[in-house]
Amino acid sequence: MFKELDNLLSAETTVDSWYDDGCVIASEILSEFSSSDWDILSNQVLSKPIEWQRKIAYCLDNKCSVHELNILISLLSTNDEELFEICIDTLRSYSSQESKNMILDNPQILQRVNDLLPTASIPVRKMLEDFLAKIRS
Repeated sequence: MFKELDNLLSAETTVDSWYDDGCVIASEILSEFSSSDWDILSNQVLSKPIEWQRKIAYCLDNKCSVHELNILISLLSTNDEELFEICIDTLRSYSSQESKNMILDNPQILQRVNDLLPTASIPVRKMLEDFLAKIRS
């Protein structure tokens, strides 16, 4: 299944086709992942191109599993602001206490979110504030 996902995320698509169809297909593929697929994804995600990483980050709230959460947390180490924002946006759907604790155990995440707040655009600021509110609730 990983190879199928990799091919999909590596394909050149328009933004519209990705958000209309690609992310739905990717979510369906992720829902069929085995433990070994998750291991492969975890081991390869940081070596993939930034656009590939953005696409996967957008799709990782399929089941809000610990596999997905760990991958999102690893992607937060990026210097790419758009990828970071996508990851934070996706993390807003992780509402279990276990998920919140894993995020809170990484204080650099909250620090970076707080650092972005003053200069963020209004929509991004609202998303970041919502993330912080959900994590602290």
